[in-house]
Amino acid sequence: MSADEALEYIKSHPDGVLQSDLWKALFIDSRKCSRIIAKLLKDELITRETESAGGIRTYRLHYSIKCNSMRFKSLIAVDLFEPCAGCIEECTPKHCAKLSEWIFAIVMDSGVETAVSNV
Repeated sequence: MSADEALEYIKSHPDGVLQSDLWKALFIDSRKCSRIIAKLLKDELITRETESAGGIRTYRLHYSIKCNSMRFKSLIAVDLFEPCAGCIEECTPKHCAKLSEWIFAIVMDSGVETAVSNV
């Protein structure tokens, strides 16, 4: 049993899966499952929230959908992908509406955060 198999199982359940159900479904003991979950949490591949099932505390595990690749991090701002990456239109950045909208979204988002932090 590997972390990859556990991750695939968690991915296949969009509403999340209980950790207590995960180790039973994968035919591993709860201690091994806890070690695998700790690795996935450390790698930020999953999230977990405390839940009570039948009066017993367990965790609901969810696949973390966020982009985990650092190589694309600079292309994403305000949850929007940089429009020039892969663009086939022959325009100049000064007159590109898509790029202007992307920059405007970044400026508006940073302005809102600054205003909120000053309150």
